[in-house]
Amino acid sequence: MSELIHLEPAEPPSAPSFTVLCVDDEVNILAALRRLLRRTGHTILTAESGAAGLVILGQEKVDLIISDMRMPEMTGAEFLAITLDYWPDTARILLTGYADIHSTIDAINKARIHRYVSKPWDDEEMLRIVDDALTVKRLEKEKSQLSSIVQRQNETLQQLNSSLESQVKVRTAELEMTMQELNMTHDKLKKGFITSIKVFANLMEMRADKLAGHARVIADLTRQVARQLKLPEAEVQDAFIAALLHCIGKIGLPDALLAKPYVEMNLQERNVYGTYPSKGHAALMALEQLQNASQTIRSQHERYDGLGYPDKLAGGEIPIGARILSLCRDFEALQAGFLTGKPMSRNEAIKNIESSNGKRYDPKVVDAFCTVVAKPENTPQISEQMIRSKDLKPQMTLSRDLIASDVMLLAKDHVLDQRLVNQIRAFEIADNISLEIYIQVK
Repeated sequence: MSELIHLEPAEPPSAPSFTVLCVDDEVNILAALRRLLRRTGHTILTAESGAAGLVILGQEKVDLIISDMRMPEMTGAEFLAITLDYWPDTARILLTGYADIHSTIDAINKARIHRYVSKPWDDEEMLRIVDDALTVKRLEKEKSQLSSIVQRQNETLQQLNSSLESQVKVRTAELEMTMQELNMTHDKLKKGFITSIKVFANLMEMRADKLAGHARVIADLTRQVARQLKLPEAEVQDAFIAALLHCIGKIGLPDALLAKPYVEMNLQERNVYGTYPSKGHAALMALEQLQNASQTIRSQHERYDGLGYPDKLAGGEIPIGARILSLCRDFEALQAGFLTGKPMSRNEAIKNIESSNGKRYDPKVVDAFCTVVAKPENTPQISEQMIRSKDLKPQMTLSRDLIASDVMLLAKDHVLDQRLVNQIRAFEIADNISLEIYIQVK
């Protein structure tokens, strides 16, 4: 995992110090301005002509210019017009007499002065005018500093997003690499579409030991209820596959959240947890063979009364596979204690399901479910024998799932061939283990 990235706090910018340039051909005027403006705490520079002022501007960063209008060689209006061309961000104040009104208007139009002040000036008014002009400069500087902070924070956020995307890509690549290695190592071991789905469902359940085999139990019950409803076999298989993969969207959820019963989650945790059906749908929707199963996975938390999520579907709007999966999933979750935090007995779970008939669950699905669970468990016993890999022969049929370190390698009823027999033996040698292999005895 990458290191945590911290955003710098947006602290208020510090109060800036400004530089004021006073330009006048009369030394006593400059001295009066320097004495007056020294109170402000700003840096005060002086020049006795427009030309001298331009030299200073070329050497110093000046925030405000106070220039007299009447000066020999270069008037204040001419001087300030030049400063507009080369230092447009500098504020400009013009000192003028009553007789200079036309020149003042010209300066306003050409030099865009901030204010003009008539001589003789009032000291307090002059200080207020200077403060007003520098307040604008201060706000501009604060805006620039804040913009810089925002830009740095945006860059940090982009870096964080990039880091998160990289982590997702790494985890996705790890999963893809695992699947590729599994496909390369056990290409023949995963023969058949349903067998591959079962392997993947088993890999998902490895995150929590108590979930081992959970999806297969739900899938078997889902298939039984679907057949009790006399659905077409294609829809039965879609519902069966959806049940095996119904938790695929939980891959990206935190382990601590998955270990917590739903009743103990707070609102924020429930909102996060509730995204897994949509994520599962998105993960599978690109696979043409799983289009129907992916839609069933998305709709598994819809309620018959329309109060479910994520699409608020109701009644027949909900795919029939999702209506079956929802009930079968909750039935197993109630017995395991995943929903309430306290495991229920089989009969208690059945009563809980029946209590939500017509509200959470489709009545006809509830009826089919009750018929299935009421049937005696008289599954015919299959004659089987445990053998070692050295005794395997082609055409033998597995009577149980072939498991290695909690990972299902092959589903029961898989018929072995010579290549598969050789791969099982090679797997044992590579992992230095001895598999328990159960085969049907005819």
